[in-house]
Amino acid sequence: MIQTPPAVTDRAALSRNRSRAARAPALFLHEAALSEVEERLAEVNRRFTAPAVVTGWPDFWAAALPQARVVEDTAVLGLEPGAHDLVIHAMALHWADDPVGQLVQCRHALRPDGLFLSLCPGGRTLEELRAALAEAESEICGGLSPRVLPMGEIRDLGALLQRAGFGLPVADSIPLTVSYADAFALMRELRAMGEGNALAARHRKIPPRALFAATAARYATAFPAPGEAPGGRIRATFELIALTGWAPADNQPRPLRPGSARARLADALGTTETPLPDAVLPPRGD
Repeated sequence: MIQTPPAVTDRAALSRNRSRAARAPALFLHEAALSEVEERLAEVNRRFTAPAVVTGWPDFWAAALPQARVVEDTAVLGLEPGAHDLVIHAMALHWADDPVGQLVQCRHALRPDGLFLSLCPGGRTLEELRAALAEAESEICGGLSPRVLPMGEIRDLGALLQRAGFGLPVADSIPLTVSYADAFALMRELRAMGEGNALAARHRKIPPRALFAATAARYATAFPAPGEAPGGRIRATFELIALTGWAPADNQPRPLRPGSARARLADALGTTETPLPDAVLPPRGD
């Protein structure tokens, strides 16, 4: 019997967080993601006529891309197979319990040679807050609890494109450094982003009041903003990961079969090829 893996995200809590944040949202990361999308699309010599956007913030992305169909980032996406020439997964992949499944559904929604773009937070995001929280919680509570969502590293996220069957996969990182008055200001803005703790494994008990005061003190000392002395404004790192892939098509370039080359690298470089001696392997022990 196939067992369903435990959920990473409490979807009800995530929906509540997003609904509260929508009253006065802080969407600078979405604005940065939109800027990256626009820049990448400008570099593609193609006009897209049937775009779609997968996101947890439909109002922002619908206003930014009014010609696109916008669908919610649910486990089963509301996308029709082969209906789109462009699918953008916008700032939601980090909350997916099955990120590969999200990418596979996006690929199925694309026409042959359609473009997939995803922007999501990467593993360096909030690295300072994670460190300060871990130190404070270890000292005050005697252990750690799930408080900040784990986010994928660029190598792992790039590998998802290949697992999902995309051609010509590319992953790159866009680091952003932001300054805040203190850790409390940062945590308020995270709530305004809808990025509060919605982990399924989070502790439901109210944490000790001293925990966040100790976190703020450690943060201010260890991670001052550029040009600030310890104890002043703090820095916060955000990392956006951009994933790009194409739905497979017969006209796309493919790597050659090993051993099928018809030209020598030495000839192209205008140099003399020097053969290496055959390798002799040392005897193996018993």
